[in-house]
Amino acid sequence: MNLEKIWAEYRTSLKAFLHSKVSNAADVDDLLQELLIKTHQNLNQIRDKESIKSWLFQIANHGIIDFYRRNGKYSVLTQIELSENELGFDETSAEIKGELSHCIAPFIQALDQQSSELLTAIDLNNESQKTYAKNQGISYSTLKSRVQKARSELRALFDGCCKMTLDAQGNLMDYDRQNNNCDKC
Repeated sequence: MNLEKIWAEYRTSLKAFLHSKVSNAADVDDLLQELLIKTHQNLNQIRDKESIKSWLFQIANHGIIDFYRRNGKYSVLTQIELSENELGFDETSAEIKGELSHCIAPFIQALDQQSSELLTAIDLNNESQKTYAKNQGISYSTLKSRVQKARSELRALFDGCCKMTLDAQGNLMDYDRQNNNCDKC
């Protein structure tokens, strides 16, 4: 992937997006420059050309948030409500989640019985961890440790089938199947 090509294609829309959230033109130019540097430094992390747009707009969004934090404008920060459409990754993100959603239950069922029951209750049935701990007669801190361990085991199963691309916050950006014979999805 060529940085100059990417920048030529997305620079205008990124600048417009930044300008819609930051009124000072000089600040927008500074944010755009920071975005270019971050793109140059991290472009090698992007494997799929289709995820570049969402990745760039996500970096821009985080840049705006950091800008307001740096400048102590917390009241402005709380007023920024960015929809997925504004960020430009609603279709890609929804597509990826839709493609992988049918894999979650089979992967959870592949875990040991205790981990499977735990993640089914908490992650699939949306039961609160505190309620689950109380119903099982275990301490909340013990349950949190078990949830963390079970989620790590679940992630290992996913990693065995798919190579996932995550952003800096751990959000799923893209994935590639590693194993065509994966029997879970």
